Amino acid sequence: MPPQRAGGAAAGGDTSAFFAATLVLWAVSVGFEIGVRGRRELAPVAAGFAFFQAANAAVRAAVSRDPLFVNTAVSLLHSSLTFASVIFVLVNQWRNKGLENMFEHHELFGGSWIGAYSALCFSCGYFAYDQLDMLRYRLYSGWIPGILMHHLILLICFTLALYRNVTINYLILTLVCELHSIFLHIRKVRRMAGFRDFNRKVVKLEWALNWSTFVTARVVCHILITYKLIADAHKFDRGIELPLALLGMAGMNLLNIFLGLDLFKAYGRESNQQRHQD
Repeated sequence: MPPQRAGGAAAGGDTSAFFAATLVLWAVSVGFEIGVRGRRELAPVAAGFAFFQAANAAVRAAVSRDPLFVNTAVSLLHSSLTFASVIFVLVNQWRNKGLENMFEHHELFGGSWIGAYSALCFSCGYFAYDQLDMLRYRLYSGWIPGILMHHLILLICFTLALYRNVTINYLILTLVCELHSIFLHIRKVRRMAGFRDFNRKVVKLEWALNWSTFVTARVVCHILITYKLIADAHKFDRGIELPLALLGMAGMNLLNIFLGLDLFKAYGRESNQQRHQD
C-alpha cells in the first residue's frame, strides 16, 4: 500500500475540500456510467466500496472504535484479498495459456485476463472507501498528504482504464505490491494492539519480510512496469493512454521513495528502542 498514514492529524480545510470534491466527482461519474449508461460490468466498484464499508463497521463494533486501528485493519483485509486475487489471475492465465505471450504489449494493453477486470473494479471501490474514511476521520497530515495523493492517482488511473477497457492487465501487475502492504499493515496493527515488545525474533522476521517485499513486490515491480511502458511506447496509439500510464507510474515510483524513507525511519526508531532496552 501507500505511504504511511498519520494518526488523527488535522490538515488544512483547503486540502480536505479538494480531495472531498474529487471523490464526489468520481462517485457521480461512476454512478452515471452504471445507472445511466448501463455499464453493469462496473458494478463490482460499488460492491467493493460497500464491502469495505461494512468491514469497517464490523471491526468498529466488534474490536475497536479507534479510527486509525479500524482503517488499518480494513486495509490489511484489502491487501490480503487483493494479493490473493492477483495471484489467482496470474496463475490461472499461466496455466491456461502459458508465459510465452503473457507480457506482450497486446496482452498487457488491450487484453483482460480472466478475473482481472472484476478484481480491478473491486479494488477501485476500496480506494474510494479508504479515501472517504481518511477524510472523515482526518487520518492524514500535511498540505499535500501522500496517502490521499496515492489514492487519487489510483482512482483516476483505474477508473479511466475501466471505462476504456485498456491497460487492465498492466494495472493488475501494479497490485502485486499489495504483498508488501500485508506486512506493512500487520506491523501497524501489532503495534496499535499494544504488542510493541513482541518476541524479538518475530519482530526481526517481520522487518525482513517488510524490507524484502518492499524491494521486490513494490520497488522492482513498479520499475519493471515503467520500463515496459517506455520500451513499448512506440506500440501505443496516439491518445491519452501512454501519457496517463507514465504519469501514474511516475507518481507511484515517487511515492515508493517516500514510503521507503518512512520505513527506514521506523526501522531506526525500533532498533534504537531495542538497544536502549538491552
